[in-house]
Amino acid sequence: MLSPVIGLEIHIQLKTKSKMFCGCSAHEDGAAPNTNVCPVCLGNPGVLPVPNEQAMRFGVLMGLALNSEIATHSKFDRENYFYPDLPKAYQISQYDLPIASGGYVELDGQRLGITRAHLEEDAAKSFHGADGKTSVDFNRGGVPLVEIVTEPDFTSPQQAKAFLQELRLIARYLGVSDADMEKGHLRCDANISLRNVGKDGAVVGAKFNPKTEIKNLNSFRHVERALTYEIERQTRVWEEEGAPPAVSTTRGWDDARGRTVEQRSKEDAADYRYFPEPDIPALALKELAEELRRQMPELPSARRARFETEYRLRGADARQLCDDPALAEYAERVFSELYAWLEGDESEEQKTRLARTVSGWLLSKLMGQMAERGMDIRTMHITPENFAEFVKLLTEKKLNNTTGLKALTAMLETGHDPSQIMEDQTLGHMDDEGVLATVVARVMEAHPVEVARYRAGETQLLKFLIGQVMKETEGAADAALTRNLLLVKLEGS
Repeated sequence: MLSPVIGLEIHIQLKTKSKMFCGCSAHEDGAAPNTNVCPVCLGNPGVLPVPNEQAMRFGVLMGLALNSEIATHSKFDRENYFYPDLPKAYQISQYDLPIASGGYVELDGQRLGITRAHLEEDAAKSFHGADGKTSVDFNRGGVPLVEIVTEPDFTSPQQAKAFLQELRLIARYLGVSDADMEKGHLRCDANISLRNVGKDGAVVGAKFNPKTEIKNLNSFRHVERALTYEIERQTRVWEEEGAPPAVSTTRGWDDARGRTVEQRSKEDAADYRYFPEPDIPALALKELAEELRRQMPELPSARRARFETEYRLRGADARQLCDDPALAEYAERVFSELYAWLEGDESEEQKTRLARTVSGWLLSKLMGQMAERGMDIRTMHITPENFAEFVKLLTEKKLNNTTGLKALTAMLETGHDPSQIMEDQTLGHMDDEGVLATVVARVMEAHPVEVARYRAGETQLLKFLIGQVMKETEGAADAALTRNLLLVKLEGS
């Protein structure tokens, strides 16, 4: 049986104000081509690079989050190759002394290994025209990157995609990058080969075969589709030739055609003629690593686990809340307000009930309404305190699903607190027996046919009559009291 062996090389653009080795702005979005440039990032003769301290801090922070060992001493190297997007004809990167080595990311109970993480400068951006001409924008050239190389631990395209999504989340929680693949903040090359395994899972023959590196993967969907295609392609090669591909190659992903396209044979490290960067001193990282380790924020996996245990959220709800740091922080403040309201009445039953109410209204109804209005959690008008009060009113049955939805819509549009909205729109829960009895009598009088059919044995019509009372009261009627009053009236006369 053929089994995939997948490893990833990921570049994350760091969210610094300036470039890696000069003072030019690192924010290329919206800038006119070739305006964020200087003699350093254009590779003019005689210039000297100065490392960006914030980029080094971000790189070490990322290494710590990956459970890597931070190097006591590190250095920069020159990676030599000639290409139009690299004006110096070399890239300042790191070779044999990266800032971080080893490590892992835990995903669904499995540890996925990290080989290394190192800092480097980004290349410029090339634009290939229909006329065969290529233009180069050097605004991106020199922007700080951290490159993360994984172990070949992935066995499916879906697992590789999930790992990338978790890595994006880690970068966002740390604040080191927006890690938006569509904007090029996070880029991925995937290496894949196949190998024979027996029924017991043991490798038969070579442990690793010549691999294919897939480039041009600029979305999570592309990563999954490209790896799926490449598994199918290499399986066909193996079946037709009785052996795996003979040499390692580089292929690009063509999403329009849904296939990979061969580009060139794969380079070895020797092809780049690495040697130490003579213009940058060695880096001493021990004290920096100790400082940042003390400042390490809570990471996504830890927060998900805590949300499940502390707030009694279901796993899927905890994951959805924690997939956005701002949404997770909002939920945290909501629960803090609610638990203060409980004042010691924090029974398991009460916590579970609150968790279901918060997740249902926040993740489903509120997020849905925000999406319709083009809002997100950072720009909407409902404060965590007001949302907590809203949940409290639902729990106390002063609002039901119908009136709650009306109140939530008004809160989103005005930013007012729910109590004020209930008063302004008379959305209070109708549980006065005398008032409700009058409505019930009016509904029965308006539907004599249904009343007669119920009394003749069609008891399912009770739901219809309850619905009419709800319609009459715009959803404010207490459902249990309505049912009891109807039963008394229907069966007593």
